[in-house]
Formats: sequence, C-alpha cells, structure tokens
Amino acid sequence: MSSPYEATVAWAQAQDAADPLRAFRDEFLIPPHEHGDSHYFCGNSLGLQSRAAREAVETELDYWGELGVEGHFKGRLPWMDYHEFVRDHLAEVVGAQPIEVVAMNTLGVNLHLMMVSFYRPTPDRHAILIEAGAFPTDRYAVESQIRYHGFSPSLSLIELEGDEPNGTLSTAAIERALAEHGSRIALVMLPGVQYRTGQAFDLKAITGLAHKHGCTVGFDLAHAVGNLPLQLHDSNADFAIWCSYKYLNGGPGAVGGAFVHSRHAQAALPRFAGWWGHDKHTRFQMGPDFEPTPGADGWQLSNPPILSLAPLRVSLEIFHRAGIQRLREKSLQLTGYLEWLVRNQLADVLDIVTPAEPERRGAQLSIRVLGGRPQGRALFEHLVERGIIGDWREPDVIRISPAPLYNRFVDCLTFAQAVRGWKDAT
Repeated sequence: MSSPYEATVAWAQAQDAADPLRAFRDEFLIPPHEHGDSHYFCGNSLGLQSRAAREAVETELDYWGELGVEGHFKGRLPWMDYHEFVRDHLAEVVGAQPIEVVAMNTLGVNLHLMMVSFYRPTPDRHAILIEAGAFPTDRYAVESQIRYHGFSPSLSLIELEGDEPNGTLSTAAIERALAEHGSRIALVMLPGVQYRTGQAFDLKAITGLAHKHGCTVGFDLAHAVGNLPLQLHDSNADFAIWCSYKYLNGGPGAVGGAFVHSRHAQAALPRFAGWWGHDKHTRFQMGPDFEPTPGADGWQLSNPPILSLAPLRVSLEIFHRAGIQRLREKSLQLTGYLEWLVRNQLADVLDIVTPAEPERRGAQLSIRVLGGRPQGRALFEHLVERGIIGDWREPDVIRISPAPLYNRFVDCLTFAQAVRGWKDAT
C-alpha cells in the first residue's frame, strides 16, 4: 500500500498551498531566525502572539488613559463585564455551555479553588488518583490538599503507573485502579493530555468509570485546550482547569480558565469565596453574606485582569473563525506527516513515545533520541541553532508540536531534514 506522504519539499509545499486554513498563519508573529522565520513547534509550551494582540492591549490602555475609572462602564468592551466577552468562544473551544466556563486566575490557583469544592475527603474516602509523573502543578497541589485535610500522601495519594511500553496509560489500567481502590478514592484528577508523553485521555470514559465508584472527577486540560475538540459538558466531568498561554495563544502567564459542570451551577458547595464571585446583580450592594453567581462565575475571587484577557479574547476570535473541528483535522494531517517522517526517515535516530493511534494524541509528539540523554541534548541544541524550536522535558524527551493555526507541512519536513543532517554529521 502506497503512502499518502512524500519526504520532498515540492510535496510539502503543495500541501501547504492547498491548506484551507493557511491564511491563519499570517495572523501570528513567527519568531525570526537568521534569514527567515523560525520553525516553531512549541505551541504546547507558549503559543505565538497573534497580530491582533498588541492592538487589543493598546486599546484598553487608551481607554484607561482617556476614561480612568469610567472604563469599567464605557468603551466598546467595558471592563466590568470583560470576562464575559471571552465566554462564548471559550465555551465553544472546550465544548461546554457558557454558564459552565470562566476565564480567571491561573491554572494552579484554579486547581486549588476547585479542590476546595470538589475534594471533600472523609475517613473512609480520602484518596486522590493521579498519573505517575504528573506535572508538578498537579502533584504539588493534590499532595498539599491531602495534608491540609489531615491525611498522609503515603496513604491517600495513588499514583497510577503506565502499563504500556512507553509509559502511557490504558483505560483498562484506570479501570483496574478504580476497581481496586474506588471505594476510598474521593477524587480522580487526570490530564486531558499528559505533558511528557503527549497521550490524550478519553474524558468521558474516565468520568463514567469514576462516577460508578462514587468518585468526583476533575481534569487538568493545560495541554488539551485549543489542541483537541473537547466535549466537556458531555463528558460529565465535575470540573476542569487549564492555562491559556499554550495552544490558546493568550500570552506568557495568561489568565487561565475553569469549567464547572452545569449540574453544580446552583449547588451549595463549599468554596473560597471572593467578591467577584458574588451574584453580579447584588454585588455592589456590598452585603455581608456571600451569594454565588450561578455557574462557573461563582468561583471568581477578584475582578478580571483586563490587560491579560485582551490577547486571549482576540485569539479566541481566531479559533471561532477557524473552527476547532477544522483545526483538529489539519492537526491530524500535520502530526500524521511528522510521525511518518520519523518512522520512515529517522527510525535509526528517534523513537516516538506518544501513542500511534491518532485519537489518543493531540498535536504533540514526544520523541526520544536513540543513544540516551546526552545524544538527546545534543540533537535538541542542534535544532535550536537552526531555528527549529521545540522543547525539552527531563529526563530525555523532546516535544515537537505542530500547531495547526500557524504550522505547515514544510516545517515538519525541515525538522526531519535537520535531524538527518545531525545524524549524518555525527
């Protein structure tokens, strides 16, 4: 059976020319390198700046200068309600109802806020299930919450080891863990996409399994939002949190986001209350009793950071125009081509950690260099010197993530040619 791919510049350029989403690349600033643009594969760590971001921020600076405090009520997008201006497009990207999402804080803060409400341990049910090797934000947060409630991580933190060859996790392994420990698990806290392996998880299947055992379910979607077409409402997850500076292109340290399923919209859940989470219709009566706004908005603490929200707002408008499903289709093609290049042109150099099944991954391929960490670091530095920007994750993984809004088939081919050049020279 012949391959649909070719490792030639002419073929890659033809695919890029036929790409219906190719114009979106021009809406982003591509970091330069020597005589041209770099080949940027690091949207999984920091998405590129949209050309609209500067104007969006400068507009709010102008309103601040011209209106002062009146900017809360005047201008095209008054600051009082600014977080609401990202809500519909954010809900669209994550597959949620508008009432279920809010842009606020950062990922770590939002995780703690959600755990205050959704991790309610008892003497019999106090454990939290996470994956082994979880990102430190999650690992530190869940351990500290366990200690805060008076339990010991040695007993209450269950870390699920990968059962597949490259350390990835099967759904069957999660099911076995729940069958063994489900009666004492209070919270299942897993990623949408695991940061080191690039594995994508089936949120709906995991939620269904966990709920059968009486567990609450939350997801860290830092590497999944803007990468995969999530269906958060239909997944039935209790909550989710994410950052917005990766695939969502919100800018360094951008305001994060949270999802709370609509069945909890009016629930009397314990929470750390803040003034901005109070019912907006009575907020300025300054009453002593906290009345949460229904839905995810009720978890807000403080008024929205306008200058941080502005780049996210315009990036989400780009996602709306491109369409998350169309972006996923292009992502499958780009990452499929990258995988083919590695397996067919570079099998003597690289090994792919990320699952081969397209439905079990997003844009990212996690790659190990044959020969170990020293060889991996040498190749990584070789790529950087040539303007091919991925990132390194200890102990030995290079992450390469072709983002469909601005990456091209030519970028993938250039990566493969640079790896081959390095191998041939060593």
